[in-house]
Amino acid sequence: MRLHVFIFFFFVVAFSNAQHHNDVWCFGDSAGIDFKGGASAINSVLRTRGSCVSYSNSQGSLLFYSAYDTTVLYVATKPIKVYNMNNQVIQNGTNILNGGWYHEIVIVPVPNDSAIFYLFHIGVTENFGLYYSLIDMSQNGGLGKVILKNVQKLGSEQVDCLAAVKHGNGRDWWVVGRSTTILQNGQGNNEFWTLLVTPSGVGFPTFQNIGSVNETNLAKIIFSPSGDTLLFSNAGDLLEYYNFDRCTGLLSNTVTIRPQATVYSEWQWGVEFSANGRFIYASTSKDTTHLFQYDLWSANPLATRQMIWESTFQPYTGGDLKRGPDGKIYFSNCWDDGTFFPYPYPDTAYYLQNTYLSVINSPDSLGAACNFQPFSFYLGGKRTYWGLPNNPDYDLGPLVGSPCDTLSVNLTPGPSPVGEGSLFLTYISAWEKLFINASGLRGKQLTATIYDATGKEKLARGKPPGGGLGVFGGHFTLDVDCTGWPSGLYVVHLQTEKEVLSKKFVKE
Repeated sequence: MRLHVFIFFFFVVAFSNAQHHNDVWCFGDSAGIDFKGGASAINSVLRTRGSCVSYSNSQGSLLFYSAYDTTVLYVATKPIKVYNMNNQVIQNGTNILNGGWYHEIVIVPVPNDSAIFYLFHIGVTENFGLYYSLIDMSQNGGLGKVILKNVQKLGSEQVDCLAAVKHGNGRDWWVVGRSTTILQNGQGNNEFWTLLVTPSGVGFPTFQNIGSVNETNLAKIIFSPSGDTLLFSNAGDLLEYYNFDRCTGLLSNTVTIRPQATVYSEWQWGVEFSANGRFIYASTSKDTTHLFQYDLWSANPLATRQMIWESTFQPYTGGDLKRGPDGKIYFSNCWDDGTFFPYPYPDTAYYLQNTYLSVINSPDSLGAACNFQPFSFYLGGKRTYWGLPNNPDYDLGPLVGSPCDTLSVNLTPGPSPVGEGSLFLTYISAWEKLFINASGLRGKQLTATIYDATGKEKLARGKPPGGGLGVFGGHFTLDVDCTGWPSGLYVVHLQTEKEVLSKKFVKE
């Protein structure tokens, strides 16, 4: 089945060499946890019911974090924002596509560069697709700047289950997700996609059909502590896992713990591995909140299911599960008294159930010995919803003994669309906004001009007398408000002192 001793040994080594990049969590309504020296509550500026991510430096101090912007949530835009260590929006850190779900963003460090990070983000119910933005935390004295924004890699409707895991070489990254057509034609599929992130850039997605058909757009992908097992769960009660090859990004050996239900009986929500990889925990949130434990070392994991905790639906609902740097698993709940949709909370909604997280203190232990304590971690007066940070294991090391455990052999990095002088355009019709991105530029300054189909100039930036726009590390990004522009064809023209790039877009 699996070499459990190896998995445990691998986790111990990885944990002992941890560099604390996951030490600070920011989530919920202004909530956060700092795990340095023992978990303690901190403050953030978020008001997110779900999707959120955070990244700390190697000493465990918060570097930056991200979530969607609630101030525009109900006008069908749902942009994501990026915040620095001072809880301020970083330069150009607004209008990043999509938000409002639970596992739709993930931070991936650029391999071999400690200052630059990819923020991958997906469109689940609008602005369909997979996108990435690029954050340079060396800018503005360490407070950061978004230097590329909303570069599209896929245009299809996505399942809310974005995830990432280290490549077997311990340097590169796999980003993993699922596309679907549920909103468009009501059909699901069993397709996964993966893409490889290397020092050369972001590769092209590759696709694989495996396992059961997924019939919902609310789901979760998590990796085992060793990174060699991928667990998929969805709101339709499907619970399934696969071997994941960290060298090739391929899935194999499907094991279905629970099949997709015709009638969703439990509304499965959060899932998480114990630190030794033996147990998984799953939360449900329909009529009754449950917390279940499954033993993956059994030939029949479903037969080992134990109910660790049960509580009635109101006045709260069970949310996400997340293993912390301390090895404990934290369980989020959302207050819901059945009379109003609980997001955002009114100023009077402070209760035991949304000002505390529940904690599985010994998740490697069987049954009641896991020591689950409901509502036992106080958030310092801040509040939680359903979501917890979608942070991968940043400290996972190389796959020792594999063909790809060294950077000198058998590496096949994916082709990168970010080459010399690459220009990317993303137009969002709902916002009437164009995002211009360029990479691999050789110049230091540029002018940006947009022409309509007749050759008339619609916009000019960086021309005299003001001078050129700055190029940072070969990257350039610009947001253009196209409100009031007639529908039709337009041409974007970028010119530096060393090159000229042009590309068309259509305003619908």
